[in-house]
Amino acid sequence: MKENQKIKLGISIGDINGIGCEVALKTFEDARMLDFCTPVIFASNKTISQQIKDLGMDLKFNGVRDAGQALEGKVNIVNVWKEVPKIEYGQSTKEGGDFAIRSLRAAVTALKEGKIDVLVTAPINKNNIQSEDFKFPGHTDFLAQELGGESLMFMVTNSLRVGLLTDHIAVKDVAKAITPKLIRDKVATMEKSLKMDFGIRRPKIALLGINPHSGDSGTIGEEDDKILKPTIAEMFNKGTLVYGPYSADSFFGSDNHKNFDAVLAAYHDQGLIPFKTLSFGKGVNYTAGLDKVRTSPDHGTAYEIAGKGKADEGSFKEAVFTAIQVFKNRIEYRELTKNPLQKQKIKRER
Repeated sequence: MKENQKIKLGISIGDINGIGCEVALKTFEDARMLDFCTPVIFASNKTISQQIKDLGMDLKFNGVRDAGQALEGKVNIVNVWKEVPKIEYGQSTKEGGDFAIRSLRAAVTALKEGKIDVLVTAPINKNNIQSEDFKFPGHTDFLAQELGGESLMFMVTNSLRVGLLTDHIAVKDVAKAITPKLIRDKVATMEKSLKMDFGIRRPKIALLGINPHSGDSGTIGEEDDKILKPTIAEMFNKGTLVYGPYSADSFFGSDNHKNFDAVLAAYHDQGLIPFKTLSFGKGVNYTAGLDKVRTSPDHGTAYEIAGKGKADEGSFKEAVFTAIQVFKNRIEYRELTKNPLQKQKIKRER
C-alpha cells in the first residue's frame, strides 16, 4: 500500500434474504465511514439497488467490474453476477445460499490477488450454502482452506477476547477432538495473533476446562487431568504465559477473564454464550492465524427482521473497524520485527 492510500475493505453480502446487505449498507450510509476505508461490496448493481429501494435508504454507489477499479470516497459494487436473484426476505432458499457463496468466493479471490486488503463477511445460513462445490460448516473452515496459516475462531471486543479449541463440531465429539497437539497449535496461534494483531507484547492466556469443574480431579471425566493440565504445564515451562484449566461456570461471572488478554474455550457454546452475553451487538468474529485479515459481525442472518429496516449495524461497523486496525497492527508488527538486530544496533548507537 502507498502511504496515503486508504485500505480497501471487501465485503461479501451473505444471505440475500437476511440482514447482511442491510447492515453493510447502513454502515456506509454514514459518509464519515469513507474516511477510514474504501468499501468494495461483491454482489451486483441490481441486487444492491433492490435492497436500497426495499429498505428505503438513500445511498449512491459506484459499480465496477473488478475490485482493482474501486474508487476512494465511494461505495463500490463489484458486479459478480448478471442475473437478478429473487429476494425473499426472511426465507431460507437455495438461491439465497448460492448467491451468498458466489459473493464469498469472488471476495476471497480478490483478497488472495491483493485487490482488496481485508475482508468483512456478512452472515450466511449454514444450511442453504451446502452444495457439491461447497461442503463447509461455515466461513472459518472455507477460509482456512483458501488462505495460508492455521485458523482460530476468535471473538473479540476492546476488552474481551475468546477463542475456541473446537468450533463447529457436535458436543459429543469435543472431548475426543481435543489433543495435546491441538492445544499447542491453538495456543500458539492465539499467542501470535495477540502479539501481531493486537499489539500485546507478553500475552496471558487462560484455558477453560473441558468437563464441569475441570473434571473435579477425575470425578467428572479425566480429560482435564490427562490432557489439558500436562499440556498447559509443558507450554508454560517453555515460556508461554498460559494458565488453567479453569472451571468454565464461574470464570466469567467472577470477572476472572479480566486478568487475562484472551481466553481459550474448549468448545463453541462454552466460549460464545458468555462472550455474546457480555458483548452482544459490539462483538466481532475474527479469523486469527491466517495470512489475510477477515472479520464478521457476531450475529446471524436474523431472518425474523430481514427487509424491515430494523437491523442494528453496530456489530458490522465494529467488524469494519477491527479489520482496519488489525491490518495496520500487522504492518507495524512487520516493521518492528523485520530486522531486530539492526534495530538493537541503532538503539545502542543512540
